[in-house]
Amino acid sequence: MTKIVQCVPNFSEGRRVEVIEEIVGSIKNVKGVTLLDYSYDESHNRSVVTFIGDPDGVVEAAFKAAKTAAERIDMAEHSGGHPRMGATDVIPFIPVKGVTMEDCIELANRLGEKLAEELNIPVYLYEEAATSPSRKNLSDVRRGQYEGLIEAIKEPERKPDFGPAEVNRRAGVTAVGARPPLIAYNINLDTGNVDIAKNIAREIRGSSGGFPSVKGLGIMIEETGKAQVTINVCDFKKVPLHRIFEIVKREAARYGVAVISSEIVGLTPLDALVDAAEFYLQFDGFDRSQVLENRLLE
Repeated sequence: MTKIVQCVPNFSEGRRVEVIEEIVGSIKNVKGVTLLDYSYDESHNRSVVTFIGDPDGVVEAAFKAAKTAAERIDMAEHSGGHPRMGATDVIPFIPVKGVTMEDCIELANRLGEKLAEELNIPVYLYEEAATSPSRKNLSDVRRGQYEGLIEAIKEPERKPDFGPAEVNRRAGVTAVGARPPLIAYNINLDTGNVDIAKNIAREIRGSSGGFPSVKGLGIMIEETGKAQVTINVCDFKKVPLHRIFEIVKREAARYGVAVISSEIVGLTPLDALVDAAEFYLQFDGFDRSQVLENRLLE
């Protein structure tokens, strides 16, 4: 049986295109791996890469990309709008075909150990690979970010799962995990008041009493001077994109602010977009088999 794993590493570089191309190039060169997509954002100073392949190839590609990032990104000089703690900030493994979540947890452990032993990078396991409930949520793992972890990592409860209890001053710290598909979704507001975006993010994210499968932050986009609600939708079947969009739009209206646009970072399941189309177009009796691409795949 063919085994396919998806990997979506995030790197703390969104401004130097030549560095991003080097990182992506290290993935392309691995046999058995196919690059699907990559994007980067200057304000976030972050890039997101998506690739798939057989389990061994995906682990090798993730390691080579992290090695390149460690050589080319200096976290002591990094700044950006997105929370981060390492040159390679997160590396999640996602089961696609012929593999289970347990298989992806094993891959996370294998890669975490390799990053620690060969690159001297402290590694935390998160999401389904987490070794304790307190490390399941990425925001808890990343609390304090790069600067805060320099001291916090020395505390017994913040000891990494692999590697030294000391931040690699250049490469930082990396989180490696296993999880279901996630949609990175941003909603841009027509205001320069970032506090409004932060208040809205607080309303929708699970850690503040909102949706358990939603994570959100309010940040400022320097290039536009506008605030953004940046969101991770961890299970779009539980909380669809259109529901999040409508809630953010209504919350923004309370402050007299309009939504300018929204955007998806990286790839998204087709069903998430079809769900939104069904809602906004008010389809009657629509069936997913009517989607041309679905019929062709059959």
